[in-house]
Amino acid sequence: MSTFNVPTREEVSTNNQVIFDNLKKAVGFVPNLFATYAHSENALKNYLDFANAKTSLKAKEKEVVNLAVSQVNNCEYCLSAHTAIGKMNGFDDDQILQLRAGRASFDTKLDALARLARNITENRGNTDADVLENFFEAGWTKENLIDTIALVGDKTISNYINNTTKIPVDFPVAPELEVELAS
Repeated sequence: MSTFNVPTREEVSTNNQVIFDNLKKAVGFVPNLFATYAHSENALKNYLDFANAKTSLKAKEKEVVNLAVSQVNNCEYCLSAHTAIGKMNGFDDDQILQLRAGRASFDTKLDALARLARNITENRGNTDADVLENFFEAGWTKENLIDTIALVGDKTISNYINNTTKIPVDFPVAPELEVELAS
């Protein structure tokens, strides 16, 4: 198998260099996954536009989806990144592990969201009716549903890029999940 390098600023297009500079200002560094997108002239900008688009989900809710999806897709990079981001959004270690397992015993509404994100990902969009009904009964809307599905797609793209390229994780590595996935 061919190995993928994480391109440096000098190895990417001028347009991607500008994005690297902006990421460095905003985040303090260019995450390896984002740099890997820059192997393409357009993928990094397209991905960031999609990932940063307006949504009905709050930042903390987005992390619920990101963690559940990344666990199903077994993406070490995204699990590590979103564990760090989840902590920045107020989740503790136990809550993050629960979210990765597709549940949230600490919050009924987030539990319905985590279960939905996991179910959509596992079933490739063929969502179980009872999971969907539970989502709506927990107070989520049709707008939230569509935004959740879009976020599942967003995160799956990153999961697949990392799982295919095997680029190094540049966040503290997330611990293994030692609990069974929720049913």
